[in-house]
Amino acid sequence: MQNRILVKNTSENVGQTVIMAGWVNNRRDQGKMVFFDLRDMSGILQCVVLPNHIEALESAKDIRPEWVLKITGVVNKRPEKNININIVGGDVELEVTEIEILSATKELPFANDAELNLDTLLDYRPLTLRRQREQAIFKVQNVILQSFREFLNSENFTEFRAPAIVGDDAEGGTEVFKFDYFYDQKASLATSPQLYKQMMVGVFERVYTIANVFRAEKHATTRHLNEYTSLDLEMGYIDGPVDVMKLETRLLRYVAESLKEKCSAEFKLLGADFPLIPESEVFPMMKLTEAQELISQATGVDCTKEPDLDPEHERWLCEYSKKEFNSDFIFITNYPRSKRPFYAMDDPEIEGRTKCYDLLFRGLELISGSQREHRYEQLVEKMKFKGLDPEKFSFYLQAFKYGLPPHGGLGMGLERLTARFLNIPNIKEATLFPRDINRIDKRLSE
Repeated sequence: MQNRILVKNTSENVGQTVIMAGWVNNRRDQGKMVFFDLRDMSGILQCVVLPNHIEALESAKDIRPEWVLKITGVVNKRPEKNININIVGGDVELEVTEIEILSATKELPFANDAELNLDTLLDYRPLTLRRQREQAIFKVQNVILQSFREFLNSENFTEFRAPAIVGDDAEGGTEVFKFDYFYDQKASLATSPQLYKQMMVGVFERVYTIANVFRAEKHATTRHLNEYTSLDLEMGYIDGPVDVMKLETRLLRYVAESLKEKCSAEFKLLGADFPLIPESEVFPMMKLTEAQELISQATGVDCTKEPDLDPEHERWLCEYSKKEFNSDFIFITNYPRSKRPFYAMDDPEIEGRTKCYDLLFRGLELISGSQREHRYEQLVEKMKFKGLDPEKFSFYLQAFKYGLPPHGGLGMGLERLTARFLNIPNIKEATLFPRDINRIDKRLSE
């Protein structure tokens, strides 16, 4: 739209007549004047229509929330007592002289500032995403994505695109969505870009990808999705998994610092605190067996024979890390071979254990990573141990047969990371358009 300015530019146009456009966020009458807030992609601006602008006042009497307007007016300084320094354009208001209605809409099914339950939030997603709270969540998510890329690019990583259609499941067991492909072949939706990023280590040494991945588990929890965005990286020429963990620590510190710089207002709006991050080279870490001993001693519940951590134990360990190490993050290492995928390298120093780890953050597993098995013969043996047919992975195995360096990497869900940073209890609220056992846009029960 020609000559249009945004809310964020109004403060530099005091005394000027400007053209603006956006949605009506709300409206209110005060005597013979009409006030409304105009929302655009940069912020929300208070507008006032005075009685002396007769045509504009007549139009203003009809407008309702979510009507789309083009308006002309004069930018005025607000009185000192009415200035809001915490919002964009909070020091000015627009005296509206002309209103052009671009789109008159029906009444919203809820008030813009209403407390909504999860089903309502998702049933009306195209509308609820326009609210300040939801916009704040996804601005934070956008900055997470930006900082993920910025950091890895600065560390000499190369981004690549992993396919979403695959022939075999990367994890060798996770439930997958299967479908018919060409020439009477079966295919499935990728559960991970794992195999492809390992192949790409043989090309660029350090690689990352941002990929949609799909899991067919019939979960109905606050922490699982059937489609999510996976942030994955893989790096070659490592000495061990700690090299990956050190990079991961720097990465998350960079993400947190970017969020502090760019999203403080969003964190304040959402009532979220920035995480505690120690200054150490790597987050606190302990072996799974050590963690289970601590839990058993503290709770009286013996979990030392378990192959993994229960959700309540993840929460306990995060509280322990916060108290003992002043860190909202803690690495748990050396998971058993039986619980980790075929490509995870065994730990030669601990029988039956792997060079795998999870990073826990605010009571939840956030990231899984490991050193991978890079030796061809050992990898084939590990496939057989897991009951997999190496022939089905012949395409992938080419990379190992013809030489890959020691390497490792990690994967984390963007939506889970967003939810943990913002202390949002249900991952679906941190997902633009969630897919789960009950919903593909609309509820499947409808």
